[in-house]
Amino acid sequence: MDLKGKVAIITGARRGMGRTHALALAKAGAKVVVADISLEDCQKVVKEIEKNKGEALAVKCDVAKKEEVEEMVKKAVEKFGKVDILVNNAGICQFKPFLDLTEEEWDRTLNINLKGYFLCAQAAAKEMVKQKSGVIINIASVAMGQVGVGIPNIVHYCASKGGVVGMTEALAVELAPYNIRVNAISPGMIETPMIDPIKKDPKVAEAMLDRVPMKRVGKPEEVSNLVLFLASDASSYMTGSTVVIDGGWLAG
Repeated sequence: MDLKGKVAIITGARRGMGRTHALALAKAGAKVVVADISLEDCQKVVKEIEKNKGEALAVKCDVAKKEEVEEMVKKAVEKFGKVDILVNNAGICQFKPFLDLTEEEWDRTLNINLKGYFLCAQAAAKEMVKQKSGVIINIASVAMGQVGVGIPNIVHYCASKGGVVGMTEALAVELAPYNIRVNAISPGMIETPMIDPIKKDPKVAEAMLDRVPMKRVGKPEEVSNLVLFLASDASSYMTGSTVVIDGGWLAG
């Protein structure tokens, strides 16, 4: 799973899984664009990468804004000459009952979690088409629907992640003639700031873990290992797939 000579963009890379994805791809030899809404936080991740002899670039980007997405890709090409890998990781999850959910809250979640993936994938794919090769990895969730598990109080998040899976499958077919592979990863409960609201209520946290056969929360690095596999030639015959990494949650 050697990524030497490859250029990767990771969105939502200032913390959580995005940060570990950036570190993992850099360790494998890729030149990494660390993108997120806080340039200062992105620069901290870049310093981590450079400390380990890697190459990286920090870019401020709100994935819901087309002009910022296009600027992100432009800076990647200006700095490193191309784009080989995109990890669509930026996302938000706000816990709120459906009946209390506002239109603005719905729009914000869909704009970042789904529209943002579309904008980033389109901008990156336009560069990948030029070289007739590339990999796009979309981070979805077990809360993607069609798996027999409904999760209350995050209907907008579930809708966005279901959309990500559908988009992944459609893009895989449409971009295959250009030798661009598109896959999705659906993590379960992973130790990131996103699950902090769950951890604050011991009863809710216990109930969630009871559904996981492995009886533990996953580590961001465990998801990053899968990102690395899908980004590399080790997965060269995979496209249009959604890979679940959830400690057995859905199987249970």
